[in-house]
Amino acid sequence: PPSAAVNLRPGAEQKVVFITARVHPGETPSSFVCQGIIDFLVSQHPIAKVLRDHLVFKIAPMLNPDGVYLGNYRCSLMGFDLNRHWANPSPWAHPTLHGVKQLIIDMYYNPKINLEFYIDIHAHSTMMNGFMYGNIFEDEERFQRQAVFPKLLCQNAEDFSYSSTSFNRDAVKAGTGRRFLGGLLNDTSYCYTLEVSFYSYILGGPTSAVPYTEEAYMKLGRNVARTFLDYYRLNSLVERPLAPTPKTR
Repeated sequence: PPSAAVNLRPGAEQKVVFITARVHPGETPSSFVCQGIIDFLVSQHPIAKVLRDHLVFKIAPMLNPDGVYLGNYRCSLMGFDLNRHWANPSPWAHPTLHGVKQLIIDMYYNPKINLEFYIDIHAHSTMMNGFMYGNIFEDEERFQRQAVFPKLLCQNAEDFSYSSTSFNRDAVKAGTGRRFLGGLLNDTSYCYTLEVSFYSYILGGPTSAVPYTEEAYMKLGRNVARTFLDYYRLNSLVERPLAPTPKTR
């Protein structure tokens, strides 16, 4: 029988969302956010089923496993800040980046694959809330389209801050995944860094800081996944639970 999944039909173009995390070993919250995304996507939730039918998610949950194992804060086993070496990663010195970058490039040149999103998950030691970094483009329309996903995420996640979200092209960040892939991929691909605070998010007034928990980080991950439903306007395909029949008097 033909597959129900739109993206698995013969000849169908696959829309790919590529997610990476934990390139900086000390940024443990990024792993919990990524865990939330994965747990949600493989669940039986009606939204997750629709997302799996229409999108392909590729996830590399830990780009710096040796650094994590050693308890490093920012560097790999060999002392590299991997998030500055995307432009020319060495298969010997930066093997995880080299492998992921090669996979992304292969997908980019595959006519049957449309790489739509790249999101790299980090944690931030001084800012509150979740927020994103995006790229700056000369093309005004592309620049505005890039703002759509973080705006939608802001509506879904109470701890995500659009006002802290920024778009930049400073030289220091040139070797990051977001910046490098933003320059490599075409104008239908969106590349972001998703940052989440190490400690708190603010609800309501400026004094009401709520400490993050592992569960709150995972909830942000779930909300990131759910936002693709809004972005691709797939809401109408979600199976609603049957409304209870009103009791007759």
